Amino acid sequence: MTGADSAPLLLGHRGAPRDAVENTLNAFEEARAQGADGVELDVHRSADGTLVVHHDAGVDGFGILAEHDFAQIRAALPAIPRLDEVFDVCAGMLVNVEVKNSPPDADFDPEDRGAAAVVELVRARGLHDSVLVSSFHLPTIDRVHALDPEIPTGYLVVVDPLPLVALEIAHDRGHRALHPHLAALGAAFAPGVAARAAELGLDLNVWTVNEPAEIVRLAELGVHAVITDTPRLARQALQRG
Repeated sequence: MTGADSAPLLLGHRGAPRDAVENTLNAFEEARAQGADGVELDVHRSADGTLVVHHDAGVDGFGILAEHDFAQIRAALPAIPRLDEVFDVCAGMLVNVEVKNSPPDADFDPEDRGAAAVVELVRARGLHDSVLVSSFHLPTIDRVHALDPEIPTGYLVVVDPLPLVALEIAHDRGHRALHPHLAALGAAFAPGVAARAAELGLDLNVWTVNEPAEIVRLAELGVHAVITDTPRLARQALQRG
């Protein structure tokens, strides 16, 4: 999936969170309405193995999602969708599934059952060409890649390791993209990162980019995707309507 006229893809960060509650079906529908090419979202695994879309491991007043069956989550928190429901709403769009599973997380699972469940769902739905799975935890995307190398995977980083180092790690492990935070792509060294990514054949998908000038700068560098809270404004910055 490529951006129109070689412009970067615009992915709604948790949907369109400036105009709807993040990581809800409404937010993903709003991202589509604003012209996003796709969405980015966060996934956790419930106690009974259901993939639920929410940023944090827990919810105030409810507890850790992984300690409850989905029926309990749906009864108490009806706005939290299942991943398959999001796939339905986002049909025809790129869906960047971030699997939340790092050692500091309250629901950390060293067996990566959430990653395995994502692979199973993608296979069942035949979504290899419209899904990208990412994580900060390298073993998680390594698990996805091992289970199904046809599912594109991306390594998420903030500023450590630095992008040039992270690119080599991602490439060596067979991942297809690096997802650096905007802070890691300052104007002084971003061209070198973009050039090395191109040499390695990896996509650069940068988060979270909301300022029009930064969106234009990254587009000029040739990044593959910009993950933004403001899909409509991002389209305007790129003169895409």
